[in-house]
Amino acid sequence: MRAFGLTALALLLAAPALAAAAPDARVAASGPADVAAAVSGPGRPDDQVKLDAVRKPVEILKFGGLRRGDIALDLFAGGGYYTEIMAKAVGPRGGVLAWEPAGFLNDKARAGWADLRKRAPNAGLIMVSSSAFTLPRDAFDFVMIHLNYHDVYWQSAKYGYGPLDPNAFLRTVYDSMKPGAAIEVVDHVAAPGGEVRDVVEKLHRIDPAVVKADFKRAGFVLDGESSLLRNPADDHTKLVFDPSIRGNTDRIVYRFRKPRK
Repeated sequence: MRAFGLTALALLLAAPALAAAAPDARVAASGPADVAAAVSGPGRPDDQVKLDAVRKPVEILKFGGLRRGDIALDLFAGGGYYTEIMAKAVGPRGGVLAWEPAGFLNDKARAGWADLRKRAPNAGLIMVSSSAFTLPRDAFDFVMIHLNYHDVYWQSAKYGYGPLDPNAFLRTVYDSMKPGAAIEVVDHVAAPGGEVRDVVEKLHRIDPAVVKADFKRAGFVLDGESSLLRNPADDHTKLVFDPSIRGNTDRIVYRFRKPRK
């Protein structure tokens, strides 16, 4: 396991500490996260700021329900676009753990995450082999999977990634969330039909019906969906990296919730 910045253990310890805080402190830490301030604040890399227009992070995280003081999880975090925004938005009483498959770690990624840690000290990264995917139980108030749930069906010998079992993956995520916690899923839309892994390999898209069925089978409840990122002009037969559509694909935005028991 490779960990950078805030460790998984530190986040795990932070969660019960927040839960046990005095009522007044809990009230002060609650309320919607200040995503707008996090997005517009100084310091974010220019290449990430340029993505805001097409990703609409303020609206997306408002829909997701991120709150001040949350302990959040950013799965398939990439360069940390949502990790940094969420870490700044939840404030110092909250934190964000980013997870990324270890095969994608290189010198550029190390430097990028070291810089992110300086800008958002309540954020941290764990990079492990996809075959060793694990998370602490009952730790997270909010989870984000941005443009990457389809990668649960993908595999790459080049990066030493996969294949994953979608059912096992979602069971681990489900168990890592607190009762009542939300998970927001944003992904590229594929046309219905075809074998899921084949479609993902060819296009890096996924049929929305597959996403809904997978999460339902894992025990999640669909709590809302948004049309914020839908694009009816998108050609669902194109690879998402095609220059004619890259950054403006037709995307689902779903909010699922782990039921309270």
